[in-house]
Amino acid sequence: MHIVSIDSSTHLASIALAADDTIIAETLFRADKALSARLLPEMERMLASSGLTVGEIDLFACAVGPGSFTGVRAGVATIQGLALATGRPCVGFSTLALIAMNFPMASLPLCPLLDARKNEVYAALYDGSSLLPAPVIADCVMGPEAFLDKLLAMTGKPVIFAGDGAVRYQEVISGRLGGQALFAPPFFNVGHAANGALLALHAHLNGQDLEPGRLLPVYLRPSEAEYAKMDRQNTRQFYQK
Repeated sequence: MHIVSIDSSTHLASIALAADDTIIAETLFRADKALSARLLPEMERMLASSGLTVGEIDLFACAVGPGSFTGVRAGVATIQGLALATGRPCVGFSTLALIAMNFPMASLPLCPLLDARKNEVYAALYDGSSLLPAPVIADCVMGPEAFLDKLLAMTGKPVIFAGDGAVRYQEVISGRLGGQALFAPPFFNVGHAANGALLALHAHLNGQDLEPGRLLPVYLRPSEAEYAKMDRQNTRQFYQK
């Protein structure tokens, strides 16, 4: 089975090609304003260099969030389009689970954190003792202090922190957990689409394939545009009273 996997949910985008559980190729690049226009050409170059065509891909997968609203939308739309065009199924996976995949067979709990701005983090806690991380605290968004309170109530072990949220709030985390907080080196703070291909294969083998229309972003909170719309609605309601 040939799998194409995309992660465009953070500042570093990646695309991977796998044959079952064997990674054939992976490309990483900065996610910028031209992200949507770059995803397909980058994927086509990777396929061409591997001697494959889009029609030979059996499963398409992408990170569905949480993360950058624009990046998540770009990845989901690209995978939906490819799945529709080829008649193949697709699979979505969590951006936070993707970061936790950097630490297979870890003996300590894994806590991926992404900077959600507004003094909040996208966060989760995973048991990484097996090949694939198992959620202990499901993906959520809240202030870092509130999440650390929740985490401390769940585990008394040292915890491995990773992701740009762990970098931004390292002092806060260290202040609460002291030596119980272990921080990943920089390379492990981002997800890799190659690991997403493994998550996708596992989902496929467990009957979790999706039709393209059912592949949806997971934002965990409204976008800036939605906040602005709610503000306008609240303002109109105020003046209509």
